[in-house]
Amino acid sequence: MKASRLAAVGAVAASAVVVLSSPAFAHVTVQPEGTAAKGGYAVVDFRVPNERDTTSTTKLEVSFPTDHPLASAMPEPVPGWTSKVTRTTLDKPIELHGQKISEAVSKVTWTATGKGIEAGYFQKFPVSIGALPENADELVFKAVQTYSDKEVVRWIEVQQDGQDEPENPAPVLTLSDASEDGHHGSSAAQKTSDSESDSDSESDSTENAAAETAAPADTSDTTARVLGVVGIVIGALGVAYGVLAGRRRTTDV
Repeated sequence: MKASRLAAVGAVAASAVVVLSSPAFAHVTVQPEGTAAKGGYAVVDFRVPNERDTTSTTKLEVSFPTDHPLASAMPEPVPGWTSKVTRTTLDKPIELHGQKISEAVSKVTWTATGKGIEAGYFQKFPVSIGALPENADELVFKAVQTYSDKEVVRWIEVQQDGQDEPENPAPVLTLSDASEDGHHGSSAAQKTSDSESDSDSESDSTENAAAETAAPADTSDTTARVLGVVGIVIGALGVAYGVLAGRRRTTDV
């Protein structure tokens, strides 16, 4: 009887670990490599998990914000995928480094040339973007994920203040303040964006012949969360054991 109680406590604890850890990689997100400072350039990763058991993710379309248009986007080549940058003419030109810009990036599309992102894995799609706006705290990138069976998942719902997270939230990039020395981001991102203006990398797609071995769906945030929950579980088991041991001593007396 006592053993069965301990087993029940363990089962509940294990369930808590799964429930608390899984949301960390449950949907498409965007994270900067380093910082994404206002007014500068940044390299960001769109992280795409495969949430299906029998199909692969074969396409990702990311729409760029229209309220704060970005003039530059240069995807990093990803083995096993092609990338295409789509640009649109702005209704009102913006000023960038002293020059008037009449076009902005409207969408970046990645398409698998092989199996894509298989079940149990996720993929990062890095892209250098800028110049980031100086009058915004975050940018929303709506994403559309397509599976090999033609199923489409739209990550386009915007989080509203005071409400629960939507079922299919859009990726959100949080912007940091520029440093006091005037630096707005990494030098690598700045150089990448500067070289983009001298090339035709925005047109057509970049294809890679080699297939990629995708990284397992795990992050440091997930590991930290799981370890924290495991600590709580161990504490709960200790309390349960102490209670049962106390009852046994009382019975023996």
